[in-house]
Amino acid sequence: MTHLWVRAEQRPNEERVGITPEGAAALVKAGIRVTVERSSVRAIPLDGYQAAGCEIAAENAWPGAPTDAIIFGLKELPEDGTSLRHRHIMFGHAFKGQPAGRELLKRFKAGGGTLYDLEYLVGEDGRRVAAFGYWAGYAGAAVSLKCWAAQQRGRIAGPVRKVASKEALLGELGEELAGLARPRAIIIGALGRVGTGAADLCTAMGVGVTKWDMAETAGGGPFPEVLQHEIFLNCILARPGCPVFVPASAKTDPRKLTVIGDIACDPTSDFSPIKVYDRATDWDAPALRVHDAPPLDVTAIDNLPSLMPVESSEDYAAQLLPSLLALDALDNGVWGRAKVEFDRHVAGV
Repeated sequence: MTHLWVRAEQRPNEERVGITPEGAAALVKAGIRVTVERSSVRAIPLDGYQAAGCEIAAENAWPGAPTDAIIFGLKELPEDGTSLRHRHIMFGHAFKGQPAGRELLKRFKAGGGTLYDLEYLVGEDGRRVAAFGYWAGYAGAAVSLKCWAAQQRGRIAGPVRKVASKEALLGELGEELAGLARPRAIIIGALGRVGTGAADLCTAMGVGVTKWDMAETAGGGPFPEVLQHEIFLNCILARPGCPVFVPASAKTDPRKLTVIGDIACDPTSDFSPIKVYDRATDWDAPALRVHDAPPLDVTAIDNLPSLMPVESSEDYAAQLLPSLLALDALDNGVWGRAKVEFDRHVAGV
């Protein structure tokens, strides 16, 4: 029997989960054994999973799970160097040359385990079957506006915290923007899920948006137009051949640009299109000031959808459920393609 083990998230400010109680019930009905760990932070209560017929395990007990269990989480595992013997479903951030990702692959190689990276679960058309993109874009645009509003008052943005709903976020942001003329934003990747979420947030807050996608960036740059907007929102993943949107010289070039929202957030990749910063920001310090006069702040939080954990979890889980229902056929379809990707990268470490 296929056994899916839903682990508790161990990263700070991470309350999302990749399956809802309704989804768990569908898996149980399909003959899949589901174990759900207790969690002190998960946004969706445990009782729904119990009612769905799931087995309940202690928080963070997954290292001792049966060898044949498939461990399912979202964000990174603790970086403790231990070998990994299980099959894991999660966002590994390990296939683009990231230093931490290389160490993760070494752990899988040492333990004989397998990473089914959620970013690389794709259909036959090559498109991802599930993504948090819309909510990442929505939250990323909101944090970027918070950074801009703080600048207008001579400050740098303070900590951000989760909100109960989209409506709560809009209300909070409206208060911070009160009395300020709205900036203009340029979104690259505007036609994708991330860009759509970012554009929707900007529209809701009365921010004018220039929408760019593949057609506008096909020339490969440079892109001086980016510097003529107060806010730049990067909504495309760093890949080989990705053009540079913000060169290192942007710090001192003439510009209106004062806030960069790197929603894709992959600063340690060699392919990052934003060359003015080299590390992610976090909830306690969402803005990294990379130049003082005039100010240039970068916000690059890599778990943005967690600002709205219930809504983003429910949306993502609904997208992913059809693939989870196919776990009995791990060698085929989306899982087979993800395994090929893992095998290719783990062979190089």
